[in-house]
Amino acid sequence: MFAIEREGEEYRRLSYKDANCVGCGICVEVCPTESLRLGPTVPIARGLIEMDLVSVNESSCVFCGLCSVACPFDSLALTIDGADVKDIESYPVWEVESKIDEEECIYCGRCNEVCPRDSIIFERKLPNPVDLVRGEIEIDKDQCIYCSFCADMCPAGAIDIKNVPTSSNDLLNNSIEVDLSKCIFCGVCKRVCPEDAIKQICSTCMLVDEIPVPEITGDAFISEGSCVNCSWCSEICPVDAITITKPFEGTLELVEADEKVCKGDSCHACQDVCPCNAVEIVDGKSVTNLDFCNLCGACVIACPQDIRVLSRTAMKLNNINSESWNEILNGLIGK
Repeated sequence: MFAIEREGEEYRRLSYKDANCVGCGICVEVCPTESLRLGPTVPIARGLIEMDLVSVNESSCVFCGLCSVACPFDSLALTIDGADVKDIESYPVWEVESKIDEEECIYCGRCNEVCPRDSIIFERKLPNPVDLVRGEIEIDKDQCIYCSFCADMCPAGAIDIKNVPTSSNDLLNNSIEVDLSKCIFCGVCKRVCPEDAIKQICSTCMLVDEIPVPEITGDAFISEGSCVNCSWCSEICPVDAITITKPFEGTLELVEADEKVCKGDSCHACQDVCPCNAVEIVDGKSVTNLDFCNLCGACVIACPQDIRVLSRTAMKLNNINSESWNEILNGLIGK
């Protein structure tokens, strides 16, 4: 992470967050003074080198903010007198969205499991199982022979038994306890006991009207700073509670010719740098699932064979008021 600043009539500060960066090179492409440089993305992604994906030449940077507004992933931030240019009305803004509707969310956690960037903040609050079951259980310790059948068969792991035959009177060293916070009063222990030492009654069904309806609550939201709008979460959500808008529309193809062919498993550079987990090696060839690809272009830069062809047909960057900026930023289309 770096931060550079310039003082004058306005105080301008450009900061870079490497944790958000995907190594797409968009900032480098739009920089009018060629002050930004993209590092070796593949070795960095593989953990062979520890360094920022992007570096800046402070002496040539003019603090225009083009890199900041062009980055779809909020990796660069230009502030003017403390105000982020993304919040200033005259600057371009990405009309992308990553949102969880908490009224629709059932807190199943599937989105949290598939997110490639750990961008989903998720917490599930479950009711106490003790409040949802009713019953009684009693073990006659005079009849119990501590065979451990009940503990071994208990589906809830509610029975704790110690069987330590170290004396002529084994019962002195044995113990058996039932954890009522785990017991579901299913009766398996009673049925398996060879000595009929266990008495058990389940009254859950009889008292069902008195038992509260299980309510699962929680918190789930997407951290926009690290989200790359890949749509894994929205695709996996079983109740359609997540809305994802991608920054670009277009295609990404593998175009092989002559000696330029995909090396598949022996290379997999594209797979290593992809921030979306959208690339797989299938039958020795790289395959990109466009359902999860955000068309950032990181894989295009990483490919040593130069056979990945990215074609963006539209982008969600709006409010471009400057003609020169419009020309530069629209240069991202078609690439």
